[in-house]
Amino acid sequence: MAVIRRMTEADASRASALEADNFPDGWSESAFAETLRLDYAYYYGAEEDGRLVGVCGLRNIAGEGEITNVSVDARYRQKGVASALLEHTLKEGGKLGIRDFTLEVRCSNYPAIGLYEKFGFQGEGVRKGFYDKLKESGEREDALIMWKRQAMDGTITTVFPADEHV
Repeated sequence: MAVIRRMTEADASRASALEADNFPDGWSESAFAETLRLDYAYYYGAEEDGRLVGVCGLRNIAGEGEITNVSVDARYRQKGVASALLEHTLKEGGKLGIRDFTLEVRCSNYPAIGLYEKFGFQGEGVRKGFYDKLKESGEREDALIMWKRQAMDGTITTVFPADEHV
């Protein structure tokens, strides 16, 4: 099983390569390097046999956690790597006092949506045309906005139903 650890700038190249393999609009090496220097960014990597095989990022934005860049090497999918990364990231966020977490995911990425739902995330809205072009169709894709909210008593709650607008 992969070991989860905090990422460093030295991981930026491999993280960017993982994203390029998984997404048509993945982050560049410089984007990762710059983000890893931010004092409110916490990025974790899954390492196996000395090789970075997965990444998951967390940004602490005014006390709310924004999950970013969940990406796993295709050879390590369906082996619990994404679950381990997300679980670790949520626990580390909790240690920082973060109670609510959000993320965006492609509306067509059913495996990722299922993973996030397993961790208590619920869809609350859609960002139209959020993602750059898809490889197959050349069209922009919508993002599902998901939240994991935790009440002060520890119960997980959703504030707004997904079909209502604020």
